[in-house]
Amino acid sequence: MRQLKTFVLGILAGMSIAIGGTVFLSLESKVLGAVFFTVGLFAVCTFGFSLFTGKVCYVFERDAAYALDLPVIWVGNLCGAWLTAALQQMTRIGPGLAEKARALCEVKLSDNLLSIFILAFFCNLMIYVAVEGYGKNPHEVGKYLSLLFGVTVFILCGFEHCVANMYYFSAAGAWSLKTLGYVLVMTAGNAAGGVCIPLLRKIAA
Repeated sequence: MRQLKTFVLGILAGMSIAIGGTVFLSLESKVLGAVFFTVGLFAVCTFGFSLFTGKVCYVFERDAAYALDLPVIWVGNLCGAWLTAALQQMTRIGPGLAEKARALCEVKLSDNLLSIFILAFFCNLMIYVAVEGYGKNPHEVGKYLSLLFGVTVFILCGFEHCVANMYYFSAAGAWSLKTLGYVLVMTAGNAAGGVCIPLLRKIAA
């Protein structure tokens, strides 16, 4: 029952990030798109959904059961992102989103895997800043600024977020074995970036 709850919360997180991806693809301004993409992480943090890139940051601070939940969350995120894209393709906005997503995915899939890993690593440095700031900042405004800055910065820098890319690849109809490999490398980079700051903080303490 606990695993089912984790999976469902993962689906909801994937859908939330996919909505963020939708607004990013919908706006001509990259800056505005990055700002409004924040709605995804806002929903995840506010409603307690399970997002792989946020949860993985704390894997070394929790028990084995927590670590075993991460693959379930990842699959749930994938299902939520794919479902959102599939439903959108049944609407009038679907073709436009697919066209923009294809252009974005072409750039990602033409990159080399080392570059992808490094960009994913830096992405989750910012995700940690966002989720840790939301959880620990004593000031209410500071909590939401953490989300805003963390998300906006990683998007404008061109960093790679595995769940956001699950949505973009789904919207573009770009899934293949190569795509899956790229997403797994992004996942590894996100995981490494997510645990970097917590581990270094422990060493420095």
